[in-house]
Amino acid sequence: MSAGESSGSVVRRILLGSQLRRLRESRGITREAAGYSIRASESKISRMELGRVSFKARDIEDLLTLYGVADEAERESLLGLAREANVAGWWHSYGDVLPGWFQTYIGLEGAASLIRIYEVQFVHGLLQTEAYAHAVVRRGMRGAPEAEIDRRVALRLERQKVLVSERAPDFHAVLDEAALHRPYGSRDVMRSQLRHLLEMSEHPNVSLQVMPFSFGGHAGESGAFTMLRFPESDLSDIIFLEQLTSALYLDKAEDVQSYEKAMVQLRADSPGEDETRDLLHRLLQQA
Repeated sequence: MSAGESSGSVVRRILLGSQLRRLRESRGITREAAGYSIRASESKISRMELGRVSFKARDIEDLLTLYGVADEAERESLLGLAREANVAGWWHSYGDVLPGWFQTYIGLEGAASLIRIYEVQFVHGLLQTEAYAHAVVRRGMRGAPEAEIDRRVALRLERQKVLVSERAPDFHAVLDEAALHRPYGSRDVMRSQLRHLLEMSEHPNVSLQVMPFSFGGHAGESGAFTMLRFPESDLSDIIFLEQLTSALYLDKAEDVQSYEKAMVQLRADSPGEDETRDLLHRLLQQA
């Protein structure tokens, strides 16, 4: 199974959930009534419609019957989507060190056609060197066994393969200059990280900009965020906001528009890619 196929299962889960929700609402059926028909709770229907749980074929069949979907071709199409949505992603083998709320993000990240990020605290995970990643994870997990730290770093390095895969997404990154000055690891680690950013910035699908201190206040005042866009036209952009022990996934049009506006402004206000490379070269000389 390729990484693309397993990542796509998360998107298919969300797509199937949204289609089930539209069918239920078009028939005027409550979540409670839908749950009763499959011997489950209202909250189970809610989780299904949000794409946060796996699907049982029997449940899908019963819901489609309840919603009046009798056409065999339409039923089979949705059941096929359910089968594909249940494929386990490669990251499930890291379940021992991977919080459940982050598993969804990795699947979405792997299925996106465009990833846009703004990062403040440190270099974004997809752009980290192994040594820098070790320093970041060790700082965030003080006292954790070295084996667990190694597993988390291995997961991060595996994620990075998405940027050089056959179906690599476009990746637009705006890093606050603060992320480049805050030391993680030794001077050698930081110097290697800066060199790696320069190398990654040359990839045709990677656009890297740095928001300099000299600009002052800017559109990223609310903190770090990630925007994901997918090739499937049925799926809206998703905003990912990581928190200390959980995450928010926003897909309402008004939320997406607000973050879209902030990202466009951040990219417009940051120096261009060539100027950013000049800044990285200067920081490398000073490091």
